[in-house]
Amino acid sequence: MFTGIIESLGTVTGVELRADGGFALLTVEAGLLVADLPRGGSLAVNGVCLTAVPDTAPEPAGPDGTDSSGVGSGGTGSGTFSAEVIGETLERTTLGRLAVSDRVNLERCMPAGGRFDGHVVQGHVDGVGTISRFDDAGGWVRMRVDLPADLARYTAEKGSIALDGTSLTLTAVSEPGESPAWIEVGLIPATLEQTGFGTATVGRPVNVEVDVLAKYAERLLGFTAARTEGAAR
Repeated sequence: MFTGIIESLGTVTGVELRADGGFALLTVEAGLLVADLPRGGSLAVNGVCLTAVPDTAPEPAGPDGTDSSGVGSGGTGSGTFSAEVIGETLERTTLGRLAVSDRVNLERCMPAGGRFDGHVVQGHVDGVGTISRFDDAGGWVRMRVDLPADLARYTAEKGSIALDGTSLTLTAVSEPGESPAWIEVGLIPATLEQTGFGTATVGRPVNVEVDVLAKYAERLLGFTAARTEGAAR
């Protein structure tokens, strides 16, 4: 699980696609963020939960549980990691459009007992939106994102959303049935500096994860309605 609080910006250093386009190996330079990343560890890349395959195998652990570099026996000891991305993920997220030198938002999974600063983010992207406008609001920036129509019902003013893995508060939402559906968020200077939104432009696609609580509520209501309908027959 993640919180949507971006820890650092990484740089894509490799994208190896299979000939059939159904699989890719993504390599990212992430610096100290992954110094202790274990094999099979989870982290979010632009909001997509991936399983990391460290590039460098650690040296055999010593008596104190560390290798010769001082990194725990499960850690990488390097500042890069690789992740295998299946075709389903390539199709449903923006990861299939990444290229070498692209900057990406990174967040390690939240440890048990860690501080919960954002909102519940699973790293399971629901769809891809498109940035449609930026407005200078004097000290901060208002950003509008056009959404897939089927995600609009999960958005509410002052609710939460994750865009490229960044936990943001919705400042405005489109009316039901409005086309295209859209949401607006406010980006403070710290967010612009610490995430990829500082260099984003209109037309850029973004990964969208709506609030999972809204999806669960809809699912429960669906079952309640089905039971009610069945009892009435």
